[in-house]
Amino acid sequence: MRWRDLRRSENVRDERGMGGGGGGLPIGKMGGGLGAVALLFVAYLVGGPDAVMQLLSGGDGAAPSGQEGAPLTATDDTSQFVAAILGSTEDVWGAVFAQRGARYQPPLLELFDGAVQSACGYATTAAGPFYCPGDHRVYLDTSFFRDLARLGGPGDFAAAYVIGHEVGHHVQTLLGTSDKVRAAQQRGNEAAGNRLQVAMELQADCFAGVWAYHANQQNRVLEPGDVDEGLAAAEAIGDDRLQRNAGRRVTPDSFTHGSSAQRQQWLKAGLMTGDPAACDTFR
Repeated sequence: MRWRDLRRSENVRDERGMGGGGGGLPIGKMGGGLGAVALLFVAYLVGGPDAVMQLLSGGDGAAPSGQEGAPLTATDDTSQFVAAILGSTEDVWGAVFAQRGARYQPPLLELFDGAVQSACGYATTAAGPFYCPGDHRVYLDTSFFRDLARLGGPGDFAAAYVIGHEVGHHVQTLLGTSDKVRAAQQRGNEAAGNRLQVAMELQADCFAGVWAYHANQQNRVLEPGDVDEGLAAAEAIGDDRLQRNAGRRVTPDSFTHGSSAQRQQWLKAGLMTGDPAACDTFR
């Protein structure tokens, strides 16, 4: 992926080395090892961070201190990559919103290591990246990129897809989709709520594809093999694959993010069309 010439976002905050503090549920109590991580990944890439937060923190839901964090000063490749991809999402979604007569308000992206406190509660690295609508922030421990590679999703575009997905949840928040889904989930039963959650996650996958389409139109960022990297990552984090990897029976009614095939389908829909209207996963 050609990312080095992309504009760096000024909305990255670096909390690494600050220490997350807090309690949370030890991973050992969930079985330990990659199996425990895989179980948590079923709820990762949050469109619904609540389940992860309750597992890890006991559900105290405490708000963060309100400090903005330190602007990114790190010059390592991974930090610069994150800032470049976030900057690209700002440029793309800013243009998409402007075409519709609206103003895009970008999220902050907070880098952390170990653990972090957000407006959605306390989370550890094992929860994976997540977006919190309560403070309009994406939270990312970049060690997740290594975990994703081990699960079968290596490569820089695979990592960019993760960021694009979380920013997709921010777009849903700005459009009011998140509030509508939460309200519908409260009115319905668990099975209906899970179906809505899956639709939310698949739409965020599609929005990641929309970003990549326009980023490539603007800056020719995609290289041969990049799309395959993204699709491999989508396959690696499908609910069915994660359940099998954790030694569990595949139960579609419990899906919260969609199967591998569904995640690939909707990422590809965004990549092929570049049209947010093509991301109607709720039909």
